[in-house]
Amino acid sequence: MASSTQLGPPVPPRPPIRTLNDRLSLSPMYRLPLGMLLGFASGGLLGMAKGSQDAGFRFTAENAHRQPKTQTGWYLYHKSKNYNTIFGGVKEGFKQAWRYTFWVGMYFAMEEEARQIAGNRDCLSSMFAGLGTAGIFSAWNRFPLPTAARTAKLGAKAGFGFGLLQDAVSLVRGRRVGYVEFVKRVTLGSSEDGDGQGDEVAV
Repeated sequence: MASSTQLGPPVPPRPPIRTLNDRLSLSPMYRLPLGMLLGFASGGLLGMAKGSQDAGFRFTAENAHRQPKTQTGWYLYHKSKNYNTIFGGVKEGFKQAWRYTFWVGMYFAMEEEARQIAGNRDCLSSMFAGLGTAGIFSAWNRFPLPTAARTAKLGAKAGFGFGLLQDAVSLVRGRRVGYVEFVKRVTLGSSEDGDGQGDEVAV
């Protein structure tokens, strides 16, 4: 008696991690979490450095009028200062880590959205993503108009620079970039036309 085996629904194949046509040769579902992870790590390190320094300055200022007089007092003083420094650094580190994660994730999401709307993968989508992220950041913090304009300009420059870096990586990996191909068509096309006309005159 033959036994019948029931097969489940087919499992869809997982998308590849590295793809040639995507930014940084990474698909969006991998690029976004990776960017957010890097944002969390960098925000945590910067926040810990700033938080520990501020906590140390604050402890010194708050206890400037009651300096210890004995060796035991100085030991307890530095022990308390180190505790406050570590606690302040960890607290500020987590705070900045989540902030960086949120804004970096928003940037990568807006970059992918701009790429899908414009239909191109180059530095312009990165620049628009930086501009949009800077605008939302300014609105979130209720910056005045001059500060918001400077923030938008800085975001556009940072996005454009990051986009150029991604385009350089794409060119190294052999992917075609839109504006590079356009410049090639204009320059090489005109030179080929000139060579063709010269050959016709020579004939």
